[in-house]
Amino acid sequence: MPLEGFRLADLGADALDRHWLRGGFPLAYTARNDADSLVWRRQFLQTFLERDLPQLGVTIPAVALRRFWSMVAHYHGQIWNGAELARALAVSESTVRRYLDLMTGVFLVRQLPPWFENLGKRQVKSPKVYVRDSGLLHALLGLAGRRDLEHHPKVGASWEGYAVEEILKALNPDDAYYWATHNGAEIDLVLFKNDRRIGVECKRMDAPTLTPSMRIALADLKLDELRVVYPGEKRYPLADRVEVVPLAEFVQAT
Repeated sequence: MPLEGFRLADLGADALDRHWLRGGFPLAYTARNDADSLVWRRQFLQTFLERDLPQLGVTIPAVALRRFWSMVAHYHGQIWNGAELARALAVSESTVRRYLDLMTGVFLVRQLPPWFENLGKRQVKSPKVYVRDSGLLHALLGLAGRRDLEHHPKVGASWEGYAVEEILKALNPDDAYYWATHNGAEIDLVLFKNDRRIGVECKRMDAPTLTPSMRIALADLKLDELRVVYPGEKRYPLADRVEVVPLAEFVQAT
């Protein structure tokens, strides 16, 4: 399972690009090249659906779960919309919910719950959905190498999900949520750890800046601190209680 594989916190900053592309499974990460890594990940997907799940007592046809998993990959990082996926797969909404809970239960999909409280604002109350291992996500999307990833429309969502997963594995918070309002304010992670409320925003850009959403989240959620993680190398402040931190540094320091 992805949780048993290599973590960025253990590999170091130099490994970030490779780890993001190939994921944390040891044989996928250590393959001779990206092509061999992709072959292993595709074989894993097939074996898991056709052999491993049936051995766990799952009787859902492998082809149905593969279609669902591929759809989730295209919805990666988005708010769960069971009705939309049910229509796309021509099944009932209860069926896609059952598929989602199954893939969550075997640690291959993450349902990140929403945080909401009495703020006098309409807040989103459905979970966000992520494929937990970035390498499996890229295999499901048919991305063979870094160039394919960089030019794919899901590249931003891929990096967000990768950062979210590595942060949660490294920080091991007491509770983890995302937050969003129907007016467009949102933050990728609201973490509760040792009686502190920590906000995390994941930005795949060279030099993140303070956004209106960050200001709103900082005030409305009464965050003790807000960290903006990105793939760069420089740490710098944005405002009071707001700091930009390289992802590799963030996970190694927690």
